[in-house]
Amino acid sequence: MELTDLYSDKIIEIAGNLPVTERLEAPDASARRVSRVCGSSVEVDLSLDDGIVSDYAHEVKACALGQTSASIMAQHIVGSTPDELRTLRTQMVAMLKADGPPPGDKWSDLKYLEPVKAFKPRHTSTLLVFEAVVDCLDQIEMQKAG
Repeated sequence: MELTDLYSDKIIEIAGNLPVTERLEAPDASARRVSRVCGSSVEVDLSLDDGIVSDYAHEVKACALGQTSASIMAQHIVGSTPDELRTLRTQMVAMLKADGPPPGDKWSDLKYLEPVKAFKPRHTSTLLVFEAVVDCLDQIEMQKAG
């Protein structure tokens, strides 16, 4: 598989539909992740209400793979639980690094990123948004723990 094969029409379509959001004024947490390989960056703001994501925003300066992950995240994160999002990150890491299956249900469009597993240098940019979201969840958990 060539690197150009990675950028399917579906990847380009999803990346091209990346929602533009305004940063949240008072998020419960914010986190930024950067790929040292390509310079892609994702910064997310997250708010929880009664253990469910109630608000989300992002600033994405990433390649098509990072944009695709961020686009799918933005479409489905509100209404998700921290456990669901932690599992999602674990599934994405397993899909890329351990030949695991892609996530299902509302996250099923992440299957279009499955070919990334053949391109190890692209794993980081693909995972940026998942790492940033889990970082936010960790921050919120630490705040609640005091």
